[in-house]
Amino acid sequence: MRHLRVFYLVGIMLLFLALTMFLSAIWSVAEQGPDRVAFAQAILVTAFSGLLLFWYFTPSRGKDLNIIENFILVTIAWFAAGIFGALPYHFYGVFDGNYLQAFFESVSGFTTTGATLIEDIESIPRGLLLWRAVTQWLGGMGIIVLFLAILPRFGFRSMTMFKAELPGPIAERVVPRVVETARRLWFIYVALTLAQLILLMATGISFFDALTHAFTTMPTGGFSTYNGSIAAFNNPLAEIVIIFFMLFAGINFALYFRLIRGDFKIFKNPELRFYLAVIAIGTVLVTARTYDLAGSDLFLALRQSAFQVVSITTTTGYTTVDFDSWHSFPRVLLLLLMFLGACGGSTGGAMKQVRWMLMIKYSFRELYHLVHPSAVSSVKLGSTYINEEILRPVMGFGFIYLSLTALATLVLAFMGLDLDTAFSAVAATIGNVGPGLSGVGPTETYQVIPDAGKLLLTVMMVVGRLEIYTVLVIFLPESRRLWIRSIKERG
Repeated sequence: MRHLRVFYLVGIMLLFLALTMFLSAIWSVAEQGPDRVAFAQAILVTAFSGLLLFWYFTPSRGKDLNIIENFILVTIAWFAAGIFGALPYHFYGVFDGNYLQAFFESVSGFTTTGATLIEDIESIPRGLLLWRAVTQWLGGMGIIVLFLAILPRFGFRSMTMFKAELPGPIAERVVPRVVETARRLWFIYVALTLAQLILLMATGISFFDALTHAFTTMPTGGFSTYNGSIAAFNNPLAEIVIIFFMLFAGINFALYFRLIRGDFKIFKNPELRFYLAVIAIGTVLVTARTYDLAGSDLFLALRQSAFQVVSITTTTGYTTVDFDSWHSFPRVLLLLLMFLGACGGSTGGAMKQVRWMLMIKYSFRELYHLVHPSAVSSVKLGSTYINEEILRPVMGFGFIYLSLTALATLVLAFMGLDLDTAFSAVAATIGNVGPGLSGVGPTETYQVIPDAGKLLLTVMMVVGRLEIYTVLVIFLPESRRLWIRSIKERG
């Protein structure tokens, strides 16, 4: 059993997690915050657990991971991050000793969902608020992708790990080596975060608020330091900056690398064009239907509509207005946008627009074959032909995604929740969006959900962030047999 390299790597991850907690705790110590002891306890428990796993499973250090172990590692790593990331909340008593709620909050952070159980965010010490933001920033580009970038010598170098975590049907390499790809993606991510930090401060936002909101915008996370989210700033310039950076975060990061290299053909990318068109059309439609609610102020209606449409489409989850109080049409449209999501290869969640494009094209091809049974036709995205090896998992993903949404909604309804609350809560968690409608609307928390429902939605957040297949594949009988065989072979 000491040759299970999965747990050796998880131990390294926990040591790194303890380090990031320490960096967050520095703010608390500097301010003499009441959460200092909670951070100390959380760091000790996390570091000790990491050292124990690292020491015990050191004999596995030179072993290679097979394909199933890569998926197991990614899944365990994300749940472990949620389990140990909850400790600062738990030890401080944010949820009065209810560890399940702390776990929910932690997983919501790492998966960049942004759903919260904290009733009064402004009562939380700033050290914990910073940790809350850091969890989203770490989860945005991906914990494993970060390790691929900074810890390849420990064995974080597999393309399978990269594909298992990076959102989208195609995990695109920007350079031939996967380690270099991870580094360059993280470099772009950090650069955009710093740019937003500087611009937010230029609008008059304090350093702490600019930092925490930059940490939660680029990962499309949506955790704010205020109960009223971005509306609390009452700063139109800051809203505009955040709109643009949410928009940037929803674009495939590989396109940025190509742009840096002088490839301006990225503006002809079919998914990018579709993404921008969806946001533009959605903004116009919502503006037209909420113009009266904004006091017939066109600029205000446009700004509020653009913010909500971009926030929901990119699955960020920030709000500047209670969209649950809007007319039915914009509410339903925003609910549908929760399923659409941003571009593949972005930090956004949900199904991704490239998958919808492929499913639509695939459906039209099938209709064409009904009229021309003997015709040979292919699915294309722009000038690129998409082979069946990509189309099959895309169609399967769509079916499983919608099936899980329906099943989880049914379970929440069985627990006594109304349809709006149950359906939107599931859509907002599996899509890593955050706010839903009715009982989990933008001015509400997820406290209305029973504890069993919170656990279900926590699992949905991880399943959605890891794009379903990564988690479900490890439960296949063939996967278990392969893992058991590899364990026996290693002694």
